[in-house]
Amino acid sequence: MRVLVAEDEPALARQLQQALQAAGFAVDVAGDGIDAEYLGRELPFDAVVLDLGLPGKDGLSVLRAWRAAGSAVPVLVLTARGSWQEKVLGIDAGADDYLGKPFQMEELVARLRALVRRSSGLASPVLTLGAVRLDTRSCTLEVEGRPVALTAHEYRVLAYLMHQRGRVVARAELSEHLYAQDADRDSNTLDVFIARLRRKLPPGFIATVRGLGWRIDEAAA
Repeated sequence: MRVLVAEDEPALARQLQQALQAAGFAVDVAGDGIDAEYLGRELPFDAVVLDLGLPGKDGLSVLRAWRAAGSAVPVLVLTARGSWQEKVLGIDAGADDYLGKPFQMEELVARLRALVRRSSGLASPVLTLGAVRLDTRSCTLEVEGRPVALTAHEYRVLAYLMHQRGRVVARAELSEHLYAQDADRDSNTLDVFIARLRRKLPPGFIATVRGLGWRIDEAAA
């Protein structure tokens, strides 16, 4: 899962990036509204953390531009503590949730996970399909009740496919949602991650759709 953090305070932006990476997200950071609007328009994010007080172009204007362009990406806006006017304006502009500053990082991560789940039509933070149980809170996997170790990249691949269960995910799409913009990308490594996951999952759980991509096979699960 890939997240955009639009925050102009460098220390807070670093803290957000580190916390979200630790929670299993690939993270891109924008320090002003102009970059944020461009990245949110051009790149496929699964969620956005958007500070309303951005320089260059304020967060409300950025959010309105995304919504006017048809973007439905889930957006969590950061507002000044106690500013109910900002909260109302943010929600009216198309925000999905809000959080006042200062905030607890654990709450922000939990709210962001919930937004990603709801956008995929899922209610629980534990993604369960057959004998497979993926806990998005702890980034842990159980198969038939037994814990199975995952690397960070294996978790990201499986989490994205689980959120898109039943749908074919193309190689390019998976790569876009697995890596941040400045990360080194080699699409061939996706085959390595898929092969490793298949050794850890029930037979047929990840199906290859020849010429198209991969799909979590609900029937096999």
